Amino acid sequence: MKKPAITQEAIHEVIANRWSGRAYDASQSVSKEQVISLLEAARWAPSCFGDEPWRYVVCNKGDNMQAWQTAFDCLVPGNQAWVVNAPVLLLICADTLFRHNDKPNRWAAYDTGASTENLCLQATALGLMAHQMGGFDADKARQAFKVPERFQIMAMVTVGYQAPIESVTGEAKERELAARSRKPLGELFFNGAWDNRIV
Repeated sequence: MKKPAITQEAIHEVIANRWSGRAYDASQSVSKEQVISLLEAARWAPSCFGDEPWRYVVCNKGDNMQAWQTAFDCLVPGNQAWVVNAPVLLLICADTLFRHNDKPNRWAAYDTGASTENLCLQATALGLMAHQMGGFDADKARQAFKVPERFQIMAMVTVGYQAPIESVTGEAKERELAARSRKPLGELFFNGAWDNRIV
């Protein structure tokens, strides 16, 4: 199943084809080499002062089922219903302090988001699907994975191969089948001044 973005002007197919599906194929694992490829894409994102504030805890069913289960247990029930089939779970964190001076890094979350989007695009390029989530207990994840307090817990991400739509039911299936949509360009992007629509 493909759900390419419908755009006003053409964009690269990797960007157009990236979407947050929920139907994962439980029978297909993600290899160590694929995981490293995803992490390399994340590693080469831009960051303020080149600080690389992002940190990823990788939980791959294929080589550490216990870590995967620990991450899964942090999810809200609505996400657990479909994440159960995803072979990889990632916990994404951002260092709130700069390495070079220990001062607050107010760009850490921004940079970590850029890093994670790199990972999601690389997943698409590899024929995988990635889905970013906020529906989890961050405090539980911090405790379970012993994340230091200076790191802000940002998101969790699933990675795996897409399964046929029949593998999901209920609300997850409805969301899987729903048309993709975005606000018009002019509501979000301005030309030279606030609210001066670019188109």
